[in-house]
Amino acid sequence: HKFKELDRDNDGKFSVSELHPPAAAHIGLALGLPPHGSSPHSDLVYSEVLNEFTRGKKERVSKTEFTEVLSDILLDMAAGLKRDPIVILRMDGEELQEYINSPSFETDAVSTFSEIQSPDATLRDHIVKALQKLGVDQGLPPTSDSWVMSNVVEPALESCIDRENNQQPVSQETFLTAFKKVLENLVVRLREQLVIVAHTENTYDGSAIRSLLANKFETEKVLKAALETVPRDKIGRISKEYLRVAFDSLAPSTGLPLYGAISEMDELINNVLKMLEADDGKLVKEEEFKKLMVEILRNIMLQLEGKPLSVSANSVVHEPLADRAPLLQTGTS
Repeated sequence: HKFKELDRDNDGKFSVSELHPPAAAHIGLALGLPPHGSSPHSDLVYSEVLNEFTRGKKERVSKTEFTEVLSDILLDMAAGLKRDPIVILRMDGEELQEYINSPSFETDAVSTFSEIQSPDATLRDHIVKALQKLGVDQGLPPTSDSWVMSNVVEPALESCIDRENNQQPVSQETFLTAFKKVLENLVVRLREQLVIVAHTENTYDGSAIRSLLANKFETEKVLKAALETVPRDKIGRISKEYLRVAFDSLAPSTGLPLYGAISEMDELINNVLKMLEADDGKLVKEEEFKKLMVEILRNIMLQLEGKPLSVSANSVVHEPLADRAPLLQTGTS
């Protein structure tokens, strides 16, 4: 259905000019990208995706080619979601109210006040810092999001903290009273306008690497596939500077994120590379390159087993989900 919609002249193929404007918009929505033209980074992704359809040189795309590339994109997205599931949370004030009523609330608030207390800070400053220490576990959408701050948090602060109280010295009792009042106001606002949050959470403990290394056949198979992604010199040697590129190819098998995605993991990998003197950019034979990759994986595994890395992220979904135009949406859906 989508192919017929894009093939405006109904000749069984469509040109790059036919593909670009409508397909790019749908692909962007499916991938969660901002509108085409709004960012050089996202525009590069648009360009690469459209390049996949045209194979970099073809001017016209057949139905078979369109289907194959589209399937590849969706399968890659599915693999990513399987590896790092996204949980959609509805922040409607219910969990926040439960937290306010819980026995731990006052203890948490007192502990927070002792951490953030400052004689130079106003009551409002204290409340804002305290809110930053709460999150989706307590039923509060991320205050780091500008929309949440301006549409939910700021109105609650304005409603609960007057100018006179804001200038007074901040005692623990004053803080506790004002903090609870602001949170209760946030509950009301979230009930009136819920916030949808996409939440991801992952713990890297090295177990996937151990499973891979325990299977020599599978290890050899994935290493061979990874080496196909890196260039060689005239006599078949590989530069160590391509180790990170090769590791990205191993990500689905090792359970590790792509390099550059998580700063804490990047730091761990960089330290291992430095420790093994694998970051000097020297040229090595293929077998030595493979042995080095295995040694790096073994060291990463041991470090993660000793100290697992837990990472979570929250993103506010600003636009109504029903308004998004799916890439495979049909005319009757």
